[in-house]
Amino acid sequence: MTAEAEVLGELRRLRARLPQLTGALAASIDGMVLARDAVDAEAESVAALTAAALGVGQRLADTTGQGGFKELLVRGENGYVATYAAGGSAVLTLLAEPRINVGRLHLEARRSSARIAELVDGALERRDLN
Repeated sequence: MTAEAEVLGELRRLRARLPQLTGALAASIDGMVLARDAVDAEAESVAALTAAALGVGQRLADTTGQGGFKELLVRGENGYVATYAAGGSAVLTLLAEPRINVGRLHLEARRSSARIAELVDGALERRDLN
């Protein structure tokens, strides 16, 4: 099984645990889609915007002395966009309905982002060894 297939499996398991998610996307830190589950045809745009938000979030956390970037939560009129660091090479972005339990969202997403980090970083290490 490829890392991409394993990441997609993790996204699907996350969406099964959180039915209020309307989409899940794993992307590289430079904005390339790694895997997606039910993110509309604009997945590439969402990945690119995630990379831009990640850069701003990293700079804000650094400038204010809060340490390395961990997560970013945006609440809009129609729901949430949440982005989580997934190791040094990837990010997890989730779209959620406004009625989601944000605490549960964070709990489950942090677990999934850690698993995605293992998968992506492991795949990169294997590639570098070859």
